[in-house]
Amino acid sequence: MSKKVHEFNDMIRKLRKDLFGKGPERIHTVFVENMAVSTLYGNITPTEAFISSTPEGARMVHTARTSMIQDLYAQSPPDGMEELMGTKLLHLFSDIKIEEDFAISVFVFADKIEE
Repeated sequence: MSKKVHEFNDMIRKLRKDLFGKGPERIHTVFVENMAVSTLYGNITPTEAFISSTPEGARMVHTARTSMIQDLYAQSPPDGMEELMGTKLLHLFSDIKIEEDFAISVFVFADKIEE
């Protein structure tokens, strides 16, 4: 794993831990052209697991998780992210599979990411 990937993953983990009280247990990120594609495993808190034991609860956790992350990044990227990547963050696409407890985030930057 490159130093840039490691630092990028640490930023994602810290932001989610600060926002939800628990960061992902494992993150795998690849850089492709102007995108960083991150797969995050072990995201759900014990409270979210309890809430998501019903279909309605699972929908609530899914909506909260995806909306909160996308809204946060739309306001501004984490401190240091654009400096680390050497380019401006344009968009974040994110989704989570509650039942399997994994998420995918695609970060779209203005320019190609150099490793």
